[in-house]
Amino acid sequence: MPQTAHHPAGGALSAGVDEAGRGALVGSVVAAAVILPADIKLAGLGDSKCLSPTRRSQLDERIRATALSWGLGRASAAEIDQLNVLQASLLAMRRALAQLIPTPERIMVDGLHCPASGAEYQAVVGGDALIAEISAASILAKVARDADMLALHQRFPGYGFAQHKGYPTVAHRRALAELGPCPEHRRSFAPVRALV
Repeated sequence: MPQTAHHPAGGALSAGVDEAGRGALVGSVVAAAVILPADIKLAGLGDSKCLSPTRRSQLDERIRATALSWGLGRASAAEIDQLNVLQASLLAMRRALAQLIPTPERIMVDGLHCPASGAEYQAVVGGDALIAEISAASILAKVARDADMLALHQRFPGYGFAQHKGYPTVAHRRALAELGPCPEHRRSFAPVRALV
């Protein structure tokens, strides 16, 4: 059962940021940024990876409806190949944050790295299970990334993107070996690079 996420203490307007798709072999990395009202508690928030797809979809709708502001940002497979996946993830986060109105006073990011420097940024390891804003961002990013993979499955049905969402499963590696990379595969990732 996922841990319940809580709002951070203090009155500053806070945004949570997280990304989805860093470990995949194909497609964009997707980041989300969310500002939640301090007086609204969304039951069930937690690490998006611990939630069922149905529950994530339900929470995605509730977050979009109740957030003070939210934004999505993407960095393409080509940008990942050009920059590396960490820098592309940080770029996607900056793009998501740029959509927030009003501008948050504090930005909490899941993990070890922040998309910019400054006192207003805080990296929180495991933040998607601890802080409501980061958890909400985790859910929006995951739902958006999964939708991208369903769309990619329609374009390139032979790879099974609808099932494995682009991650390096046995089935995905087998399809890669049989079909070769599609245009959205990340050429800088070793399993793909070995085939080009």
